[in-house]
Amino acid sequence: GEDARFIARRLVILASEDIGMADPMALVVANAAAHAVEFVGLPEAGHNLAQAVVHLATAPKSNRTARGWWAAIADVKAGKGREVPIHLRDGHYKGAKSLGHGKGYAYPHDEPAGWVAQQYRPDEVADAVYYEPSAHGFEAEVAQLLEARRGDSLAGDERI
Repeated sequence: GEDARFIARRLVILASEDIGMADPMALVVANAAAHAVEFVGLPEAGHNLAQAVVHLATAPKSNRTARGWWAAIADVKAGKGREVPIHLRDGHYKGAKSLGHGKGYAYPHDEPAGWVAQQYRPDEVADAVYYEPSAHGFEAEVAQLLEARRGDSLAGDERI
């Protein structure tokens, strides 16, 4: 058979690439099984691997985070979006304020909802959509959250 570490590695990859945000706990379960392989060892870690396999096999599937990652990486490789927006740049060092760094930054933790509508990406990719949740599993809740935020007059057009 295959090396248990190889199997554990494939489970960790599967959890993010093929399940993603449809079941965010899938990655936690896969990582726990991978840790058990190292910490407990075989043959007992086989139980941990089996539990992870069942969890991942029965989890709702979505590759939306993987697709978003691939699209973002393609933009980076194409040279897009290299400049950090000025309001997100560190404004705490000497001379930063004279450069405009940090000016206009809104601190999400100071807001009642814990988030603010502000641009987090460079202008060149500000309108790119890297993540569109599916209707599967937890992603359905993420989709509702994003829809509610987009409908909020304070939210503007929030894009991920």
